[in-house]
Amino acid sequence: MRIFSIIFISFSILLSTGCSSGGEINGRSFKTALDSVKRIKGRLPQEKRIAFELSFWALRTAYRNNSEFLDIVGGKSPDELIEVGKEVFETRKAEGFKEYQQYANWDDMIAKYAREREQQNIKKKRDPRDKENSVLYKL
Repeated sequence: MRIFSIIFISFSILLSTGCSSGGEINGRSFKTALDSVKRIKGRLPQEKRIAFELSFWALRTAYRNNSEFLDIVGGKSPDELIEVGKEVFETRKAEGFKEYQQYANWDDMIAKYAREREQQNIKKKRDPRDKENSVLYKL
């Protein structure tokens, strides 16, 4: 009987964990939405990661009211959020939103941010003159 109860508890925990909405944004509060976006972003392939981030923040700038924003974002998968982000981009660009006017389309904006991210990730070589100006002293 003891083994049966352990197996039953283990199975129920696995079932509840496996059937949870781990790939969707939790829209209970803004903090939980940020936490789930961070978690989901870490699992996305690099080519979708930037579009996912930009979509989330484009929606946030478009909908400043927390409850309205969380209603839109809550329960969305990454692909669904990217689609909504594209729609918001097109709508706000047509309305004359200054920040979006510099881009021809959604893909142009994603490409620009991808190039910027690549530039940030490039490691810079150290200048040999810096070695002479070290603050570490030999004792």
